[in-house]
Amino acid sequence: MLIDGYENEPLVAAEDLPALPGFWAAYLLWMCQTEENDPVPLWFGADEADTDAAYEALTDEDRWPVFRIPFADRHSVVIVGRNITDDQGTEYVVTHPEWDRHGHLATVDGHQAGPGLSWRELTHIAGTPDPEAPGIHAPHVRLLLLLPTLGDSDLPDDAATLISDALVRVGVGEDMAPVVADALLRDHPLWEPAEWALPSPSPLSGTQQHFPGILHCDELSSPRCGIRLAQGITREQNDRLARALGTWPTP
Repeated sequence: MLIDGYENEPLVAAEDLPALPGFWAAYLLWMCQTEENDPVPLWFGADEADTDAAYEALTDEDRWPVFRIPFADRHSVVIVGRNITDDQGTEYVVTHPEWDRHGHLATVDGHQAGPGLSWRELTHIAGTPDPEAPGIHAPHVRLLLLLPTLGDSDLPDDAATLISDALVRVGVGEDMAPVVADALLRDHPLWEPAEWALPSPSPLSGTQQHFPGILHCDELSSPRCGIRLAQGITREQNDRLARALGTWPTP
């Protein structure tokens, strides 16, 4: 498998991994950890052995898992398990076949960068799969895979319900799903909730590197704070990305 920027890495398509028993505990359990919460795999309806096996697949140094989430107009979010010894992490990037380089959404590791998506973008991407492109197309699976990138101070009232419903669909018990959803949304372990807005067109705003239509994040740790989401793209490519993200009107 070849992705720009990862040409020498042992990447493998991993779209089958979410079906593993224990996958969602291995992938999301860390997000539930707080001073008040000490989550266990059982929260996700999994046992320790299955969770350990799924975690080993996610962190295999010889087979870096890649999850492709294709959305509108040939864009994709690509999730890469960067399984370097002593420097493991997960990278979330947005790609397009016409771009010279990918856009950086978020990194989950010891030098984290995020948030990478607003709630509006997260749900729009999850709900607009491209059936012609390879990757994961089930909206509820896409939603949960992208959830670690979220950081939004303005969540809608039904956010927890939407996450809870997705959790039930991947095997979390109906009694536990609301508890897990609340834990996943309450306090992100790596970054604060951010405010998202379209950048001002004023050259004095500090966001003159932006074309219009792409949301700007006010959290300093985010790759989307003060720079364009995808560097080197044209205005026309920017507008197509903005429409694909659901943040720019359709012409």
